[in-house]
Amino acid sequence: MSDTFLVTGASKGLGRSIAMSLANSGKSVIALARNSSELDTLNESLKQISSNSQIIACDLASKEDISKAVGKIIGEFKHLSGIVHNAGTISPIENMLDVSRDNWERAVNVNLIGVQDLTRSLDSIIGGESHTRVVTISSGAAKRPLHGWSSYCVSKAGLDMWTRCLAEEGESENISALAIAPGIVDTGMQKEIRQADESSFPLLQNFIEYHKNGELTNPDDVAQKLLPYVTGDLGQNGDILDVRNL
Repeated sequence: MSDTFLVTGASKGLGRSIAMSLANSGKSVIALARNSSELDTLNESLKQISSNSQIIACDLASKEDISKAVGKIIGEFKHLSGIVHNAGTISPIENMLDVSRDNWERAVNVNLIGVQDLTRSLDSIIGGESHTRVVTISSGAAKRPLHGWSSYCVSKAGLDMWTRCLAEEGESENISALAIAPGIVDTGMQKEIRQADESSFPLLQNFIEYHKNGELTNPDDVAQKLLPYVTGDLGQNGDILDVRNL
């Protein structure tokens, strides 16, 4: 049986491109994402390439969803060669003193706490005799504050440190971890950013110009650059990388 990789946020955008890139390279893929027609479409595409691949509907903000997904994964797979923590949310784009606790908390749950919960729950089928590579999708927002993006900046900064902690603790368990910022990619998240209220996000016009000027990168191209890092062929344990420098 081929190596198996788990990809979160896999129904569209960069996550879908990573899932398809892995499948096209001969890997089996477990694609996690919230239930949607896009997830069903991905399932059809994956099955045409890899009969061992499957989709699982899972909202990473829900510990119940994570528990159910983990139960299914552990019940069907003996080992994961890799995990790609791609799922993330930019919402809420709002002044941090105006945003509700529930909305801020949901973002941190999806972007950070769900990553920890999912990985910890899969402990029995990662590392050990066979290596597991864990890749987190980082962001430039982890390095600097952006007005209106407080929950995203904070959770992505936390995710970078989470990755470094896993790299530190996982090394003795045959687990390596690294983070990669993908740059400005043409995804649904970018569309959501362009629809933000400028009073909450003063940099709105910059992002509208990025799109207008064709400065967004194609997710399929980014996925191909990421592939050797996802599979463990490139990258050092604990690296915090930017795809634009690769």
